[in-house]
Parts: sequence; C-alpha cells; structure tokens
Amino acid sequence: MKDFFPVRNYSRTENSARIKNSGMSCHYLKNIQSWGGYVFLILAFFIRLKLNCMPKLKFSIPLHFQIVITLIAGGFFGYFFHAATVYTDWIGEMFLRSLNMIIIPLILFSITTGVASVGNADNLGRLGIKTMGYYVLSTLAAIITGFLLVRFIKPGVGADLGFKVSMEEISSVSDSFGSTLIKIIPYNIFEALMKGEMLAIIFFAILFGFFITRVNEKPRLLITDVLNAALDVIMKITLFIIRFTPLGIFSITARVIARQIELGNDISEVISRLGLYFITVLAGLFIHGLITLPLSVKLLGKANPIKHMKNMTTPLLTAFSTSSSNATLPLTMKAVEMEDGVSNKIASFTLPLGATVNMNGTALYECVAVIFIAQAYGIELTAGQQVIVIFTALLAAIGAAGIPMAGLVMMTVVLKAVGLPLEGIGLILAVDRILDMFRTTINVYGDTCCAVIIAKSEGETLNI
Repeated sequence: MKDFFPVRNYSRTENSARIKNSGMSCHYLKNIQSWGGYVFLILAFFIRLKLNCMPKLKFSIPLHFQIVITLIAGGFFGYFFHAATVYTDWIGEMFLRSLNMIIIPLILFSITTGVASVGNADNLGRLGIKTMGYYVLSTLAAIITGFLLVRFIKPGVGADLGFKVSMEEISSVSDSFGSTLIKIIPYNIFEALMKGEMLAIIFFAILFGFFITRVNEKPRLLITDVLNAALDVIMKITLFIIRFTPLGIFSITARVIARQIELGNDISEVISRLGLYFITVLAGLFIHGLITLPLSVKLLGKANPIKHMKNMTTPLLTAFSTSSSNATLPLTMKAVEMEDGVSNKIASFTLPLGATVNMNGTALYECVAVIFIAQAYGIELTAGQQVIVIFTALLAAIGAAGIPMAGLVMMTVVLKAVGLPLEGIGLILAVDRILDMFRTTINVYGDTCCAVIIAKSEGETLNI
C-alpha cells in the first residue's frame, strides 16, 4: 500500500507553515476534513451497495429513493460547503461523460433496429406521422399554456431591469429553420457521429434501417442480428452506468448549487427579485406536466397516467438533476420498456427522436421568457408578433439540443424574430439554471407519454 500511496511526514513547524501559507484557518480545515469524511462514508456506502459487496444486507433501497436522498444531500452539501465541492466534482464529471459516451451508439443502433423491425414503408410512415404529430401538438399546447399565463400574470411589468448577469457564455444562433432542415442530411456520417449532430444521425439511422428491409433475406437477417447484438451490448453498458446514478446526481447537484453561491447569486434573493417570472414559468410547466400530458395519456393512450408517472420516477429525477434529455435517454428507454411494457420497436423510435425534437418544457419557457422581456422593456407586441413568438418558439424548440441551457441559446432565435434586444436574456439568466432542471423534466416526461400513446395506438398491451 505504501508503494502506491507514498506519504511524506511533515514536522509540526512545517505543517503550521503550510496551513498559514494556504490562507485557511485550522478550524476551517477541520470542518472540511470532518464533513469530507462524512461525504466519503456516504459515497462508500452507495458504492458498496451498487457493487453488491454486502451479501448479508437484508434490504435494498429502490433506485428512485436513492436518487431523492442524494439529490437532497447534494443540495445541502453544495449550499453549506460549496468550497468542498471541488473534491466531489470529478464524480459528476465521470458520470456525465459515461452517459455521453453511450448516447451516440445508443441512438444509432436503437433507431436503426427499431425502423428495421417496423417493416414496410407504410408502417414506418404511419409510425412517423403519429409520432411527429403528437410531438408538434403537445409542444404547441405547452406554448399556448405559457402564452396565456404570461399574458394574464404580466410578470415583466415593473420588473427590476438592474438585475442582470453577464451574457459572455451565451452564443447567438444564426441558423434559420430552413438551414436546420438542410443540415439534417450530413456531408459525412462519420463526421456527424464525431460532432454529435443528432438530427443528422437520426436521419441516417432511419434511412439505414429502412433500406435494411429492402435487401435480400439472408443479408437482412445477418445485419439485423449484428445490430441487435450491438444494441444488447450497449444496453448492458447502460445498465451498468445507471447503477452509479445516485453518486453522479449527488456530485452534479452539489456543483450546481455551489456554482450559484460562488457567482454571488443568493438563491432566495434571485427568486424573490424575479419571483413572478419564476412562478409563471413553473405554473406553466406544472399545468402541462400534471394536467395536459396526463390527460393525453388517459384520453389518447387509454392508459393509467398516475401509474405511468410513478414508473418514470427514475428518469424524471435524473432529468431534473442533469438538465439533459440526451443524458437521461438510457434511463428513459429502460423505464419505458421494462416498467410500462412498451416494445423496443416503439421505444427505440419515439424516445431518441423525442430527445432531439420534442421540447415541451423548453418551448413553454421560451414563449414566457420572450414576452416577459418585452414587458420588462415596456414593448407592446402586436397580435402578429405574438403569433410569430408562438410559432418561432415551436420551431426553435425542435432545433434545440438535448443539453443543459440549450433553450437559452435557442431563445435568441425568438428574440430576433420579433426584434427584441438580445441583452434582455441577461434579465432571466440568474434563474435559468434552476428553471432548466424543471423544463428538462417536462421534456423527458413528454417523450415517455408519446411512447405510451403510440404503443397503445399500435395495439400493444402495456403494464399501465
């Protein structure tokens, strides 16, 4: 052990000098060491639990309860001991890198095998039309909900314009919707895979899967078997990574809270100064997530929305903590297939597509935010401009990537469409990271509702 971890023995004088030079008091160091020990014990407990190193353990904690515990613990740790999060950041970084590592092969193989299993062009066309039709209608319903709320509450009237945050990290988006459509067809599929261009990858996967059904039976069966085997391997890797979700969420939550503290944004003060805006967005998200989407599952899917939401606890909590639809995709597919009973054919087609183009929460947020900015600047939007906001938010949400804060970047498209100043984003940037967690949860939940509805429309028997 000493060969791997060499230790240098310092004298008492040297130790005192090191502490003094570091600018840290002995009391602070003792606190860090003490709480660091508690954190290490918590992490060690979950590692032992996940690796099944406790054969005499008589109970097991369900994954979603583990996530809730670590989510709360990470929030408290980041708030009260934000300086110590530098020692836990690497856990969240490794967890997110692990999820991102499998996203591209998961999308490629799942969509390809899903389309290949659909069969002929009529089946594929029917499935595609129903899926995209639901995504567009549900997103439009979310936008209209946000639009009505922001027009009724008027959170921007009398808002404090002096509370702004630097926009240096926000890049302007210049691509039009037509340009986005053109870029669906990649110049080079390997370059698209390397850059993670989701729409191009999905297009190629659909095309490849469709033409697998057009070749002779012998090569078709061979290719299908190889792709299914590859997908099975990816899912095994995914399930292994999912076992470490509580650890990753603890680290990510602590880092997010600590980041806000270090930026000087007292969370309670930020929410109070932008309270009406914050409440308006949350109200819209809750109405869409707890009323509109469950009603669609009940009426269109003839399924139990309460049981469905309960089955989706793990992916929804993961979406809330990571703020990434793409990073949550492996858990979403696992929950929809294993808990709800949706076939792999439907799940592998609807969910990867939804993680890229279905952004209910993001679209609602963009609509509310743009009209809030107009109200804060005292700019009265005409009826025509308000219609433009609604439909531009729909198109911008389709083009938004499934990554943290992508909706904030795409908002520049909506602001440009109605001639509002881009600097207005600075008004809402302080609370965006918090709202991003909520709207990503709605995005993922909307994808799962679509999978259930499409599966029921195809005559599948589900567990809900």
